[in-house]
Amino acid sequence: MKASEFFTREEQEKIRSAIREAEKNTSGEIRVHIETNVNGDVLDRAAWIFRKTGMHLTETRNGVLFYLAIEKRKFAIIGDVGINSKVAVNFWDDIKSAVESEFREQRFSEGLIKGILMAGEQLSGDFPRENDDVNELPDEISYDIPE
Repeated sequence: MKASEFFTREEQEKIRSAIREAEKNTSGEIRVHIETNVNGDVLDRAAWIFRKTGMHLTETRNGVLFYLAIEKRKFAIIGDVGINSKVAVNFWDDIKSAVESEFREQRFSEGLIKGILMAGEQLSGDFPRENDDVNELPDEISYDIPE
């Protein structure tokens, strides 16, 4: 199965809606990237995707990437330096655990949605949404990017 076919259209829309909902109260930027497969370390690949998609270019360096490789069932969350300089040490662990608990039950869209909403809620404290906030990154899910 190709990454772009992993979620139904309805699930894809629910994920995009969760991104928009999460970003309502924060200037943080959340994206989801899905790949068919990953070779090597999942965190290294997620970091490469983070840079390749320009997520490191947000004004306050507050981008979050949820990365999923479907064939090997690998998952990672990457946050930019602006976030990591402010949040608690276990910030990403708590979100990752919540997502993985849904994934273990084969509820992949639900897991991503839960993690996205948790990230948005947590980011709202350190990166509140301002009146002049601009959506710096697309809310669309991205798929397989060749090296």
